[in-house]
Amino acid sequence: MHLASPALAIRMHPHDNVAIIANDGGLPAGTVMPDGPAAGITLRDKVPQGHKVALTDIAAGAVVLRYNVPVGFAREAIAAGSWVHERLLDIPPARELHGLPMATKPAPAWEPLEGYTFEGYVNADGSVGTRNLLAITTTVQCVAGVLKVAVERIERELLPFYPNVDGVVGLEHTYGCGVAIDAPGAEIPIRTLRNISLNPNFGGEVMVVSLGCEKLQPARLLPPGSFPIHDARETEQGPDLVRLQDDAHVGFMSMIDDVLAHAKPHLERLNARKRLTVPASALVVGVQCGGSDAFSGVTANPAVGYMADLIARAGGTVMFSENTEVRDAVEQLTSRAATPQVAEDIVRELGWYDHYLDRGRVDRTANTTPGNKAGGLSNIAEKAMGSIIKSGSGAIASVLAPGEKLKPDQKGLVFAATPASDFICGTLQLAAGMNVHVFTTGRGTPYGLQACPVVKVATRSDLARRWHDLMDFNAGQIADGAMTIEDAGWALFKQMLEVASGKKTWAEQWRLHNALVLFNPAPIT
Repeated sequence: MHLASPALAIRMHPHDNVAIIANDGGLPAGTVMPDGPAAGITLRDKVPQGHKVALTDIAAGAVVLRYNVPVGFAREAIAAGSWVHERLLDIPPARELHGLPMATKPAPAWEPLEGYTFEGYVNADGSVGTRNLLAITTTVQCVAGVLKVAVERIERELLPFYPNVDGVVGLEHTYGCGVAIDAPGAEIPIRTLRNISLNPNFGGEVMVVSLGCEKLQPARLLPPGSFPIHDARETEQGPDLVRLQDDAHVGFMSMIDDVLAHAKPHLERLNARKRLTVPASALVVGVQCGGSDAFSGVTANPAVGYMADLIARAGGTVMFSENTEVRDAVEQLTSRAATPQVAEDIVRELGWYDHYLDRGRVDRTANTTPGNKAGGLSNIAEKAMGSIIKSGSGAIASVLAPGEKLKPDQKGLVFAATPASDFICGTLQLAAGMNVHVFTTGRGTPYGLQACPVVKVATRSDLARRWHDLMDFNAGQIADGAMTIEDAGWALFKQMLEVASGKKTWAEQWRLHNALVLFNPAPIT
């Protein structure tokens, strides 16, 4: 049978007894592998792209190794050349959160990376924005429809007079009332929304739209001292607030007109800002993956990991997250911790999340999606090994609990403990203070954030070709042999500086964005 390209299998470690098929469309049964780790093996089954093929005979009960890590145990004997899929594997048990190596791995001896800059907006607190946006915070979902109309009018009627303002973001969410607001865990969505309001891309401008009767009152969301002060009125009354139930509002249009009137001073201050040259150390990059496939851990995530190391060498900050997608690599995290206390913080956050899942009578195995499996990831153990690679090789300098904000001195590699849900993870990384986002995908997703540019990285060239106006970077070139991981990492690093300086991503050009999703582990009443 004629093949468009030579049959190709990729093995991640010399000890692995499986490799993944790299060819677009997979390979048919009967294909004789010409070279590489599977040289001489005849495929017994059709093996889809990204899926595993057995390199040796694997006995029933024997371990299946990928990344030199157990990703499963064979439920039955698997002959060399067979397709190794999730129905043939039992998942290994999760590692216990005790007896772990704690801060045992020396930090890499890196040379500082100097001389790299971008054009950003310097804020009064020293943080740097990559976009110049007016954000309007909401205290409750009830006001979302009003805010939508107000934002449309601001964009249409006011923004043309403020050309240096990149846009208006309504911070809509589904929280604020009908919740047990004093229950354990309720502090997480409250501090998340508070800290998103203070994201560097919003220039220190805080404006709130409230209904009036909700449980999450403005003073609780933004208590005195938690937000920038621009005038004496804010000092006395709290943040700049439009309360829809106030007697002064007679009719719907009066509410909209009031929102526009309050927006004008914020727009004037934002419009006076200019981009300034700042060092790459001002980057605060959140990294995440979604719609993952078996190539995520081969191409895109290793390239992002190399980029993460470059940002850390330049003095910047990189956040990696997704609790369930690093849980099976916990010993890698604790061993890389910069100090024993950081290792303890990692254990604390992952242990808290284990208990959270247990309350819902599920565990980490509920994470893996049908699309992940169709893309060759048999289970969460295999998925985790590919996910953790995007954190790079640096020491983990600190840990953030969900909804917490980075302190000015929190530089380097940070574990921001979040759920793995794309939308919740992105929301929490915004709260932490990220100013640029990198999102890797193998299956493809139109994911975007309105508050922050998202650089989308395709794991496969086929996806990059088909979604040519949605993917910003093609890491599939690594599997094609056109780039090395190092080449791709450098290219991504430089692209991050361009995007931070104002270059639009595809999601920005199409104005694609997902709603904020607050993580609320507390009960709904």
